[in-house]
Amino acid sequence: MLRPRKGSRIRPALPALALAAALTATAFTAPPAAPGSAARSETFTLTLRHLDRKGAPTDAYSTRVVGVSGAGESVQESPHDPSGTVTLRLPRGRYLLDSEVHSPSKGAGTDWLVQPRLDLDHDTTVTLDARTTSPVDVRPPEPGARPEHAMSFVEVRHEGRTRFANLMSSADGLRVAHLGPAAEPGSVTASFDGYWVGERADYGLGYRFTSGRALTGFVRRPAAGDLATLKVRAADRDGAGGVGSAAILPSEGTSLGLGAEFARPGGTTFHVTPERGAWDLTYTTPGTPETPPNLYEAPDLPARAGVTTTHTFDNAVLGPALPQAPGAAPAGVRDGDRLALDVPLLADGEGHAPSDPVFRSATTTLHRDGVLVGTHRGDPGRASFTPGTPAQARYRLTATALHGTGTRAGRTTAVWAFDSAATTAPTALPLSVVRFTPPLDLDGTAPAGAELRVPVTVQGPAAGSGTRSLRVRVSVDGGGTWTEAPVVNGAVVVRNPAAGGAVSFRAALTDAQGNTLDQTLGNAYRTR
Repeated sequence: MLRPRKGSRIRPALPALALAAALTATAFTAPPAAPGSAARSETFTLTLRHLDRKGAPTDAYSTRVVGVSGAGESVQESPHDPSGTVTLRLPRGRYLLDSEVHSPSKGAGTDWLVQPRLDLDHDTTVTLDARTTSPVDVRPPEPGARPEHAMSFVEVRHEGRTRFANLMSSADGLRVAHLGPAAEPGSVTASFDGYWVGERADYGLGYRFTSGRALTGFVRRPAAGDLATLKVRAADRDGAGGVGSAAILPSEGTSLGLGAEFARPGGTTFHVTPERGAWDLTYTTPGTPETPPNLYEAPDLPARAGVTTTHTFDNAVLGPALPQAPGAAPAGVRDGDRLALDVPLLADGEGHAPSDPVFRSATTTLHRDGVLVGTHRGDPGRASFTPGTPAQARYRLTATALHGTGTRAGRTTAVWAFDSAATTAPTALPLSVVRFTPPLDLDGTAPAGAELRVPVTVQGPAAGSGTRSLRVRVSVDGGGTWTEAPVVNGAVVVRNPAAGGAVSFRAALTDAQGNTLDQTLGNAYRTR
């Protein structure tokens, strides 16, 4: 039996915080330098005293002082003295102070003290006393779940500047405390994200709060019904097997994540906290010496207590898909006299776009009023052209990709026709696509001879009331002959061929403005 191996996934912004290099780090966004003055150059003494859990001076600490605003806004100090007392001379201003005090006892945990507001306008002494911390006691409802790792994070905002402090630690044995006065209401965001590995599922328990303070202790014991469930199903269309991996990560803020490996076809399950907001889900296919791993992403998934969300990755039917997230960049753009296309031509059955689509050949061409403008090869669904005239013209944009081999080979083709002229600003092209989403097993097949209901969805300007006409045809002999398949209640009905056969789809779409699409998905799925 394959034992899943767990790991962490770090949000891409995290390396900028140097978290890969140390257990703790502090980072900030630096504003332009302000003009100097005699008043602003005034300095004061900051004395820091470090005490362990017994109240004794300790040299086992890691402390950071970061300027937030004022003359010291560019300060970054990590002072240390074996005596446990360290003195700095710093300019007047506001600072963020945090310290990790280590316990000499193995497995005793970590004490993290954070002062989001340290206004240095006179000589000041701060005692960083581990005895003032309280436990962080967060755990999942599965008794035997094993703690993996955790991240505590504090973000401070003041006078248009933002500073951060963070601690990477075990999910067990952490104690935290807020120091000093509260900062302005709403200026401090504190979060805790802990991860556990269970026998049947893994857990991401994240919490985020905005106030004027860092956390002093934190206790959460969610019940199973308090959590949302994110399920991953991974297909194996080519029958190659191998080990894939899935990961979860909070959508907002800087955080760690958790990954799990499993044999494909297969999957894994994560339980997450709705209090952390939306979560990102990713799946990475196995890689080979000839084929790099492919990354699929399902971002910003709502997390609702008691609700299960399932995503199936890398399954048929492969075809074009348009981004559905609000504010997503359009798939085609006219900017001046330049036309650019960026359509995931080989998105999987649920519309997830692969990071590095696997294909045998791909071509994109553009015609203007029947005359060839240009041809691009490779990189399915991506190309740019310069027609050479600003005048209004009728364009035909054709994108095709051949993928798979043998009986698993397929060809995706989309031909768009639309009118366009040069623009004074980037303008979306009126490109639509048609999605076919039959219920398939994780090998990309459906039962031979069965009558299958296949949902049909339009994406782009022709979606909903934007459709003037839609015609769907089906072939079960590799495109030799085509049979009309009326779209009824958003679906067509297909009679599957004998085992080892394949079903192809063809869609002819016209939107309300007269723009058209002729789309063909050859060998869209197979029968068993």
